[in-house]
Amino acid sequence: MTTLAVPARARARGAANVWAFVRRHVLAFYAALFFLYLLLPIGVVIVFSFNQPVGKFNYTWHEFTFDNWRYWNGVPGIQSAITLSLEIAALASVIATALGTLIALALVRYGFRGRGVTNLLIFLPLSTPEIVMGASLLTLFLNLNFVFGFWTILIAHVMFCISFAVVSVKARLIGFDRHLEEAAMDLGANEWVTFQKVTLPLIAPAILAALLLCFAVSVDDFVVTYFNSGSEVTFPLFVWGAARIGAPPQVNVIGSAIFIIALTAMLLNVAVQTRRTKGAVTE
Repeated sequence: MTTLAVPARARARGAANVWAFVRRHVLAFYAALFFLYLLLPIGVVIVFSFNQPVGKFNYTWHEFTFDNWRYWNGVPGIQSAITLSLEIAALASVIATALGTLIALALVRYGFRGRGVTNLLIFLPLSTPEIVMGASLLTLFLNLNFVFGFWTILIAHVMFCISFAVVSVKARLIGFDRHLEEAAMDLGANEWVTFQKVTLPLIAPAILAALLLCFAVSVDDFVVTYFNSGSEVTFPLFVWGAARIGAPPQVNVIGSAIFIIALTAMLLNVAVQTRRTKGAVTE
């Protein structure tokens, strides 16, 4: 009787230990699977950037090569397309972030007639399908007799990027401690000095986040750009056009490079913030 009870207790104890281990690590395991699922397509893009395809389509692995990275601009039109996308994204993100910051300040700091309607109009581009926005802007530019090209793409990108900038900066301003500004003005600072020395440094992370978000959204946009590009070809339009007749591995190279640069910038930002936090705690 005793000899049978001991293995039973051992099995029960082992099962309890296994269940406790699962409960402690199930969330981490689920998170790892989730991020693996998200990063798997990016991993495929990076791997196939080193592939030497047999035909026009880079869908089947054939041979490892570094030539795609060495001659990343070897496909006609790809360099001009990525240059145009970067120019549009840089200008649109800067303009949209500047306007979005001012709009967020007005919405949070001041009460005025039409404030609720303005909030609604700011959030509409976030909920409107891109095809509706692209077609609407196309109609607007046609009615105004605009020449489609660089400027129509820029105006369109600024219009849908402003909403992202307003939302990002507004979230920081809502939790902003106004007593810091009041203390600075009590010590003799005027409105501009207070904004420059107190307000701007405190909301700078939100402004930077808005800038990066607008840049990412702009450089990746296809639908709105397709409606309003005219004869200009951005990188997403180039990829769409190339995919119909062939998928050169240089497309994977550009995508991998953008991902690696963004990941490196994020890690550097985390490292800088961690170092600043440790320095503040030490002091």
